[in-house]
Amino acid sequence: MKTLRTALVPVLALLAVAALGAQQPPPPQPGQPPEDPLGRVLFPPELVMQHQQEIGLRPEQRATITKAIQDFQTRVVDLQWRMQEQSQRLTTLLDKPAVDQTAALAQVDELLGVEREVKRSHLTLLIQIKNALSAEQQAKLAVARAQATR
Repeated sequence: MKTLRTALVPVLALLAVAALGAQQPPPPQPGQPPEDPLGRVLFPPELVMQHQQEIGLRPEQRATITKAIQDFQTRVVDLQWRMQEQSQRLTTLLDKPAVDQTAALAQVDELLGVEREVKRSHLTLLIQIKNALSAEQQAKLAVARAQATR
């Protein structure tokens, strides 16, 4: 009985690992970026610009999207300045022979906070673009994106 248990344990462990692997999405092919779950449901401005005629983008939609892009760019320029400043402060702290860990980690938190704002601003832009488009336009863009990634 003990021999049977000893033989079954590795087999069961192997089956458990195989079952876990079967539940996970396949890894991306070499040279192919991993799938972006947000990228599947949102539309970057470049995609909208490239396909504006085929989706029938109206002038008021274009104006809304252009304003959203301009607001984003203005905000991100300020954030880039802040990020550079926070990064320089962190470098100064880390450049010392003995690093004050508390101060360095506090500075990392500041830097990560600015990076979070950049990402949040980018997501806000993508949501504003999607909200400016009709469901039919979104469907056409999804098809165009799928054809471009083949």
